[in-house]
Amino acid sequence: MSITATPTASTAAHATATVPSRAAVRTGTVISVLVGLFLLFDASVKLLRLPSVVEASLQLGFPAHTVPVMGTLLLISLVVYAVPRTSVFGAVLITGYLGGAVCANVRVDAPLFGYVLFPIYVAVLVWLGLYLRNAALRELVRTGR
Repeated sequence: MSITATPTASTAAHATATVPSRAAVRTGTVISVLVGLFLLFDASVKLLRLPSVVEASLQLGFPAHTVPVMGTLLLISLVVYAVPRTSVFGAVLITGYLGGAVCANVRVDAPLFGYVLFPIYVAVLVWLGLYLRNAALRELVRTGR
């Protein structure tokens, strides 16, 4: 006597619920690419030590020599985010980096909507793009496992 499992309606629904649609994957990819390009620009101007970027960093209380370090950290985080196998870890790193930006802006009493919340908006887009294109992340969010 052999026991075979037959798929039920609930297991079929479970299997399709975690697979993102083609439109969701495309939308997530577009969001991720746009956010990635923005962050690449941000890392690049820090690595180039543009005077306006150095001046802005000084106003936030960071010494000039830390600007390329911040650019390097952001660039590494962005590369990790761009690799599909490590994209979730990259999103965590980028979120930490952006959390530091929020902290720096709060510390100097920058305007809430113009400066303090902007890194949070970027972080939400980082995770939204990843969520839309990554079935494993969808499953994790859906089930908590």
